[in-house]
Amino acid sequence: MIAAEAKAAARLAGKVVLVTGAARHIGRALALGAAAEGAQVAITYHTSQREAEHTVARVFASGGEAFAVRCDVRDEQNVEEAVGAVVAEFGRLDVLVNNAGYFETVKFETMTSAQWDNVFAINARGPFLVSRAAVPHLRRTRGRIINLGSLGGLEAWASHVHYCSSKAALTMLSQAMAKALAPRIAVNCIAPGMISTGKTRQLAEVASVIGKTPMRRAGSVNDVLEAVLFFATASHFITGQTLVVDGGLGL
Repeated sequence: MIAAEAKAAARLAGKVVLVTGAARHIGRALALGAAAEGAQVAITYHTSQREAEHTVARVFASGGEAFAVRCDVRDEQNVEEAVGAVVAEFGRLDVLVNNAGYFETVKFETMTSAQWDNVFAINARGPFLVSRAAVPHLRRTRGRIINLGSLGGLEAWASHVHYCSSKAALTMLSQAMAKALAPRIAVNCIAPGMISTGKTRQLAEVASVIGKTPMRRAGSVNDVLEAVLFFATASHFITGQTLVVDGGLGL
């Protein structure tokens, strides 16, 4: 009885949540967190099939339901098929989290047009394509779209010109979609700052940023998860907003 009551009280009980790019890292944490809150969770992956299967297995091990589908968010037909597969599996869609993204460091002088196009294809075109495919299903449930932007979409980083530009585009896409899809769908954006994922190669960079951060620590995947859960469960009247999760780094 207690377990049943706890499941019913979960913030996303009865909801279907789709998280793109959720085989690893932040996406995995978002998927596991949504499942812990009672959601049926669908995830997409591109090349990380083994990691995606591991994520799904972890959801099932905790008593939840999950489904993984391969999806290259740059491919229009693949996106349509993936979203269709999710709805066929669970029968509905309530929350879309556009998490799939690409980050790289490139000097502006040596940046190629292919690098520019690829970052935009994943970080800006991808969320557009997935959102467009999900709209008919989200309209039926008065659903929500949550885009994972970046502090880099609000600030200029000299060594990440293409990345910052693509995330700035995603921030504006979130605002424009909020107007275009109202009143049935709420659309919001989250802009994380430095988030520590535990990767060894990231440790030096994290240490250098902590000293510039008023909260004196790097963000965690749980900090991003809490922001996602807020937009997934808050008043549907909240739309077109960008929530910065950076410990004050951007101040």
